Amino acid sequence: MIFPFDPLYFVFLAPALLLAMWAQGRVRATYAAASQVRAPITGRGAARMILDAAGLHEVPIEPVQGQMTDHYDPGHRVLRLSEGVYNQPSMAAVGIAAHEAGHAIQHAQNYAPLMLRNLAVPAAQFGGSFGMGILFLGLLLAQGGSGLGGLLCLAGIALFGAVVVFQVINLPVEFDASRRAKQELVSHQIVSPEEMGHVNGVLNAAAWTYVAGTLQSVAMLLYLLTRFGGHSRSD
Repeated sequence: MIFPFDPLYFVFLAPALLLAMWAQGRVRATYAAASQVRAPITGRGAARMILDAAGLHEVPIEPVQGQMTDHYDPGHRVLRLSEGVYNQPSMAAVGIAAHEAGHAIQHAQNYAPLMLRNLAVPAAQFGGSFGMGILFLGLLLAQGGSGLGGLLCLAGIALFGAVVVFQVINLPVEFDASRRAKQELVSHQIVSPEEMGHVNGVLNAAAWTYVAGTLQSVAMLLYLLTRFGGHSRSD
């Protein structure tokens, strides 16, 4: 198990956790500021314009409940926008909507990192759901003297590693979607070059949350390897 007051845990995780806190604060601040700046169309309108220009007329845009729940679903080929984006004519709304439309364009163009990320989803979901549980079971068996415990420890760590791989692969996917969003907003004259600072602030802040999340997972994996990886050698 992971000990709540293990100093080694904080040595590994503290920098990433601090970065994550800073990134979340920056997202909230930039989103709130950009939400007060009016855009010529709503988030849905911006996404529709970008999708249609890319020939993706068949991709529907649906509202979804919650805040920051915007996403493109490649399985159903549908773009979903949150309540604060779908019908809102703000710089924050058009920036986020354009980012998600960028994912739809990636999918249509078979963008290699996105295809690789989609392939990694099942392993990441399984590892995220069961990796820590298998590690915990391995520790219990190892304490009881079972040789199987060490193998389960490594298996649990390896499964958690699938989450790390997914997040590392996801970084270029997110960065590219934001790059596409900025280009599309300017090229379709949805946002003027002078106003792009508001959009850049929101998308750049969001990018830092992905970086922070990836660093957290990498730090956790290193901690698990350092703290529990030796069980297989000691049994």
